[in-house]
Amino acid sequence: MTEVRVGADGLTIEDVVRVAYGAGLALDPAPEFQARLAASAAHLQARLAAGDVVYGVNTGFGDSCVNAVASEHVTAMPLNLVRFHGCGTGALLGPIEAAAVTAVRVAALARGWSGVRPQVLTRLCELVTRRVLPAIPSEGSVGASGDLTPLSYVAALLIGERECWSEGQVTAAGPVLQAHGLEPLTLAPKESLALMNGTSVMVGLGCLAFAQARRLARWCAALTAMASEALAGNPGHFDDRIFAAKPHPGQRACARWIREDLRPADGEAARPEVPRIQDRYSVRCAPHVIGVLVDALAWIRGWIEVEINGANDNPLLDPDSGDVLHGGNFYGGHACFALDALKTAVANLADLVDRQMAQICNPDMSNGLPANLVGRTGADRAAHHGFKAMQISTSALAAEALKLTMPASVFSRSTECHNQDKVSMGTIAARDCLRVLELTETTAAIATLALCQAVDLRGGPRCVRSRAIHAAVRARAPRVDADRRQDGDIAAVLRLLRSDELPIGPMEEVTP
Repeated sequence: MTEVRVGADGLTIEDVVRVAYGAGLALDPAPEFQARLAASAAHLQARLAAGDVVYGVNTGFGDSCVNAVASEHVTAMPLNLVRFHGCGTGALLGPIEAAAVTAVRVAALARGWSGVRPQVLTRLCELVTRRVLPAIPSEGSVGASGDLTPLSYVAALLIGERECWSEGQVTAAGPVLQAHGLEPLTLAPKESLALMNGTSVMVGLGCLAFAQARRLARWCAALTAMASEALAGNPGHFDDRIFAAKPHPGQRACARWIREDLRPADGEAARPEVPRIQDRYSVRCAPHVIGVLVDALAWIRGWIEVEINGANDNPLLDPDSGDVLHGGNFYGGHACFALDALKTAVANLADLVDRQMAQICNPDMSNGLPANLVGRTGADRAAHHGFKAMQISTSALAAEALKLTMPASVFSRSTECHNQDKVSMGTIAARDCLRVLELTETTAAIATLALCQAVDLRGGPRCVRSRAIHAAVRARAPRVDADRRQDGDIAAVLRLLRSDELPIGPMEEVTP
């Protein structure tokens, strides 16, 4: 994996995902960029030397901002802030998630508005590159003032406290730093506040969710083509003229993917006459369902990338004038709304795939397929049940995904002595979104297996996408000719997907 550099141009979602999956991270060595970072920290020191009052530096935190902190105690503030926020709960974010979070935090602080010394960002880059990553509990953030508690675990790693991921294990941070020849940092005034007071957990997770959702949209288009083939459906439903008449770009692109996926494979004739003039909605209207997600991704990208590269802590220091600006850029409202919308669009794909699965398992709707896709042909055929339980599982997974679509943002709570009296809940939205994606991917994996069984029962795959996916799946999971466990098959399809070995087809960037 190549190195990703953080510089004046900032990072894209794809940059963050590359770092999450193993690319190195480094600051741009350009002198003007480095000088801007150094100027931010110098401005802060000048303000303190002049006796100015700066929130979180020589005042208490949050509602305690009315408490003056004597100059002799200012240097204790960064450490105290990290320590009293060490109250995260829940499962740890894994190394992939932790790397994404850290990369996003570096990108935000590298704008030069946060008063953080370049060596702090350099150390974070070095830790990411060495895959020494903060062990971050997933729970405990209300999304304003940013992700304070989870980001305190990023700051704690810098000072050699708490735990970290190293070589796939969670272990004490201090000995790991020592093993890498790295001295713990002493954070200067405001540096822990700058590290913690931002939207980087919700946004880092959002980057991963965005990439998964984009891939899922293309997969569900491929599955729709397989479903159309397996059900002897009408390919005319995907005629471009229909979608030119109501030209949502993502919807139109999705119809094109399905249309191209339905092309006969080499040596196959065009499809014979179809039994129904109109297919049921879960096939006929699939571009209209999947297209919502594809079109949403276009504006979600813009919002997420502003958050990646925006200065989102408080207070900010104008890197040109040195003015101290007290505000609320740590509020994660845009990220929360984007991720609430994303999880809803994704959950609709789980529902879509579940309805397609119900069709192919029901002999009253499948145009000649056996009930539950039973592949048994002997005298004991009635004793076998094929994909009956697999169809039940898709319904359970889809129901759970749909249940999680309640917007997190509407659950704002007043907290911290009513100082944080309106908060975003963006990190909850991000966690929900990743869970909805996991459930929907599993639903799609089951449907992939069922559709491979269906085209087998039709005499083998005939269209280009069915043939490609069928070949990849059958190399890992055989046809079901007698009742057997299939959980291993589901896991095998998910492994194919996550290793980019499932040939779901290309997906270009769709713009409004």
